[in-house]
Amino acid sequence: MADETPTVRRCIGSKRFGIEAHEAPVENFPKQPSQKDGLGRMCKPHWNEYTAGLARDAKARKAGEAGDPPPATAEDAAPSSEEPLVKRRRPTSQPASTMEGEAK
Repeated sequence: MADETPTVRRCIGSKRFGIEAHEAPVENFPKQPSQKDGLGRMCKPHWNEYTAGLARDAKARKAGEAGDPPPATAEDAAPSSEEPLVKRRRPTSQPASTMEGEAK
C-alpha cells in the first residue's frame, strides 16, 4: 500500500474579504492542534490576509465609535508639513478663590 497522505488541501477562503477557495499544497497550511487533522482551514498567505482584514475592520469600527472618521490612507493620517504641530498644555486647576475674583 502506498503512502496515502494528501499532497493538496482545500483552502476555504473568505467571501467577506474576497478570498476565493482553492487547492493548495499541504505545506502551505499552518499547524492547528485543535483541528482533527492538525492543520488550519486556510493557507498561510490567505490566513494573513484574512487576519489583517479583521484588524482593519476592528480599527475602523473603533474609530467610528469614537466619532472620528478613520483616515483613508496612511498619508491622510500623518500631519502635513504645511501645518505646524502645536503642543497643547494641560489646563491648570485654579483655586476656587481665584475663580470667584474673576467672576465679579
